[in-house]
Amino acid sequence: MKKSLIASALIIMLCGANAIASPSGTFRQAHEYGFGDKSNLDPASRGRVMQITEKLMSRLIRPDLKGSPSPDLATSWSANAEATEWTLNLREGVSFHDGSSFDAGDVIYTFERVLDPENKSPARSAIKMIESMEAVDSMTVKFSLSTPFADMPLQLMDYRLRIIPEDSGDSIATSGIGTGPFKLVSFDAAGVTKLEANMDYWEGPPGVANMEIIGIGDGQARMQALLGGQIDFENTVTNQQKPMFASSNKFKMVEVPTGNWRGLVFRTDVEPFTDVRVRKAVRMAADRDELVKLIMGGAATVACDTPVKPDDQYRADISCPQDIAGAKKLLADAGYADGIDVEVYVATLEPTWPILAEAYQQQAAEAGIRVTIKQVPSDGYWSDTWMQKSVSATRWNERPADSALHEIYLSTAKWNESYYNDPAFDNLLGEARRELDFEKRKAIYVQAQEHLYETAGTLIPYHVSKLYVYNARVDGIDAVENHSIRWNKVTVE
Repeated sequence: MKKSLIASALIIMLCGANAIASPSGTFRQAHEYGFGDKSNLDPASRGRVMQITEKLMSRLIRPDLKGSPSPDLATSWSANAEATEWTLNLREGVSFHDGSSFDAGDVIYTFERVLDPENKSPARSAIKMIESMEAVDSMTVKFSLSTPFADMPLQLMDYRLRIIPEDSGDSIATSGIGTGPFKLVSFDAAGVTKLEANMDYWEGPPGVANMEIIGIGDGQARMQALLGGQIDFENTVTNQQKPMFASSNKFKMVEVPTGNWRGLVFRTDVEPFTDVRVRKAVRMAADRDELVKLIMGGAATVACDTPVKPDDQYRADISCPQDIAGAKKLLADAGYADGIDVEVYVATLEPTWPILAEAYQQQAAEAGIRVTIKQVPSDGYWSDTWMQKSVSATRWNERPADSALHEIYLSTAKWNESYYNDPAFDNLLGEARRELDFEKRKAIYVQAQEHLYETAGTLIPYHVSKLYVYNARVDGIDAVENHSIRWNKVTVE
C-alpha cells in the first residue's frame, strides 16, 4: 500500500506560504523523565516521552488554536446517519522520516496496535469503540464502530494517537519514525535527545534546525536550567516561581487557561476509601477556592472533582464549598468518629504537588483527617508511586469530556488510577456514546460528572492556567494547551 516518495522540492512548493526556506538555530526543552528507564518513543505506550513524540509524529486530526478538530494527516471526515461509520480522507504526498510514503495501511496498523489488548496501550480507551477498519482505497479509511458515536473526531485528537509506519511496532520505541516536523537524530531519555528539522514535512520545513529535549526530573532543577539558559522553554512554572522571571527582559511569559489539572487520588480499593462516605469526606474537607489562591495565585478554575475542562461543551456546573461539619459527620457515619490517618505521596516532578499536599494537610486537619506527607524521588514516579500507593498526587492533561471520563474512571480503563468501579457510572458513559441528540447526550455527561462528585475517590481542586516561560530569543510558541502547540512554527534568533 506504500506510495512512491514525493520529492522534497514538490512538498515545499505545495506548502506555499507555510514553507520556511532555511531552518536555523537550536531550541532546547526539558522533559521530566517520569517513567525512568521505561521512557521511550512509542506514542501509544505507557512510557512515551510526549515532549519528544509530539514533535516526531502526527495525528489524523489535531486541535486547532481553539481546541476544535482540524485536519492533520486526515484532510476531511464524515459519518453515516447513525454515526456508526466514519470515513476519513487522508493527505496525499506525505512521507515518513525513513522515506516511505504514508497511506491507509499505516493508519490501520497504528490503530490495530493500540486496540490490541496484548499491547496494553493506555490510548485504547479513547478508541475502543472501533470494531473494524477498512482501507477503502490507499488514501481513504473507514472505521466501523460498535456503537453510535457522534463525537469521534474529538477522540482522534488524542495526543497519543500518532501515526507510525506499518510494521514498525518492534522498533518504534527507539526509532521514533513519524511524519512530524522533526526527525530523530539520537535518543537518550536520561540525557539529551537530539532532533533535526524534517525538510519534507507536509506544512513545510520548521522554523528551527535542531531541537534538544533534555531529561531533568526535578522541577526546581528545570527552573535553574531555564534561568541559566540550558533550556529555552518550560511549562511547569508555578505562581511562586513567577517572580524569578517577571522582572527579566531575558524571558517571555504567557498565561494559558487549560483543562489540565492536578489533584490527589485516593484508591477506592484500599480501606478506608472503600467506603463512599470516606471518599466524599476527604474531598469535602478541601477549600478549593483557597487552594486556587495559595497554589495558583488565582490562575486556575475551581473544579468540583470533575476532569472535564472548564470550556468543554459537556462540563457540569457543580457547587463544592468546603464543608468541615459534613466531612466529620460522614467519617463518623462510616465508623471513624476519631478521624483517619492518611499518607500522601508526592514528588517535585510536578512543582505544585508538595504545596498542594501541605495546603490540603492544613485544611483536612479541621475534619480530623491527619495527613502525613511522603516525598519520593521524581525519577520513576509514574511507575513506582502513582497507582501503587493508597494516596498519591496526580495530574492529567486536558482531554475531551468523553475521553477524560472513560480513561480516568471507567472500571476497565487501564489508567483508572483510583481503581474506581461503579456499574452505574459505566452505564452512563455507554448511554452517552449511543445518544445522537446533543442536548440529551450533554445531560447524560453532566449526570455522570454529578455521580462522580458523590462517589469518586479523586480530589480535583482546580483546572490550571499554565504559565509558559521561554527565552526572549524564542518566538512562535502558541498560547494554547501544550498538545496544541504547533512546534513547526517555533523559531529562535
